[in-house]
Amino acid sequence: MVCFRLSPVPGSGLVLLCLVLGAVSSYALEFNVTDSEKAVCLYAKWQMNFTIRYETTNKTYKTVTISDFSTASYNGSICGDDQNNPRIVVQFGSGFSWTVNFTKEESTYSIDGISFSYNTNDKATFPDAKDKGILTVRDTVGFRIPLNDMFRCNSLSTLENSGVVQYYWDVHVQAFVQNGTVSTKEFLCEKDKPSTTVVPITPTTAPSPTTAPTPKEKPEVGSYSVNNSNGTCLLATMGLQLNFTHNKVVSIININPNTTDFTGSCQPQSALLSLNSSNIKYLDFVFAVKNENRFYLKEVNVSVYLVNGSVFSIANNNLSYWDAPLGSSYMCNKEQTISVSGAFQINTFDLRVQPFNVMEGKYSTAQECSLDDDTILIPIIVGAGLSGLIIVIVIAYLIGRRKSYAGYQTL
Repeated sequence: MVCFRLSPVPGSGLVLLCLVLGAVSSYALEFNVTDSEKAVCLYAKWQMNFTIRYETTNKTYKTVTISDFSTASYNGSICGDDQNNPRIVVQFGSGFSWTVNFTKEESTYSIDGISFSYNTNDKATFPDAKDKGILTVRDTVGFRIPLNDMFRCNSLSTLENSGVVQYYWDVHVQAFVQNGTVSTKEFLCEKDKPSTTVVPITPTTAPSPTTAPTPKEKPEVGSYSVNNSNGTCLLATMGLQLNFTHNKVVSIININPNTTDFTGSCQPQSALLSLNSSNIKYLDFVFAVKNENRFYLKEVNVSVYLVNGSVFSIANNNLSYWDAPLGSSYMCNKEQTISVSGAFQINTFDLRVQPFNVMEGKYSTAQECSLDDDTILIPIIVGAGLSGLIIVIVIAYLIGRRKSYAGYQTL
């Protein structure tokens, strides 16, 4: 028997995910699995979200976020027996499922593997998917936990496989519960463990300076465009510099337009520019129309290959940059920072974009960013000049008064 609870979670859990994915709804899932004697044998409580990148019928790529588990069911979750290991199974949406398997050894148990299946026949989620059907990604985890310990990982953890990124946080789970009582003893994941204070040793020689990221020179400006049946529908010119923090290490990448491929798509209410190279799996800029008369940068999705072989991925669909009227372009020659998340920013140089209403393959009149607006210098210069003139007049007046008093003598 399974006892299941699903509830919206305000506060820190939702805030943590907003930093990574933007503003999305968040749910905590919690349930007990009981055996034939109604004793608890498996307990779990956690939060999760998924982002899925898929190819469209127009041979472009889109990214969707799965975060609503309000319709979740739990058929197939079991305590385990001599033939089957314990597992958690959650079904949600239209043909989506998520499964975690556990295994047991003499003194430990393992979170063995996680599989996630999604259905691209779901037109509400994947309205223009090229490949239809149920697709499954499987990841081996291999956490070993002492028997009768609760595994806890409040920190954000991610798994990435075949365009699917799985996000987990506030995880509490115990398989093979002993005597029907969930343990209060916790086994922490590495990210939750407190940092160990190391007593410094006085060196006999001068210490090496702390390594900091080497400042990058200004990136080369590249020109990008997207075409449809009517010709050029999106134009972009910009130098791009990526700044990201992974495992407390700051990295800076300048995008080289000469080795970067690009593609995209144009729709009446949205437009996409997607870049990729040998070290950038994808960098998506998604534009949208608001109030039927303006456009803006609404979403950025990025996935970068790191030197150690891992992948850094971030998505945010709740941005508001590069706002300009439809029928015009947006321009910012000065360096501008796009904050996608606390761990990822994009610096742009010599930027000009026009994602809608491109005529004859050329930019329309540009709306300049405030950083480029030099008109404010005029009142500043005039004000400074007047202030200087007033100071000169006051000084001359005071000197004149002193001289006039000096001309009279006391009798």
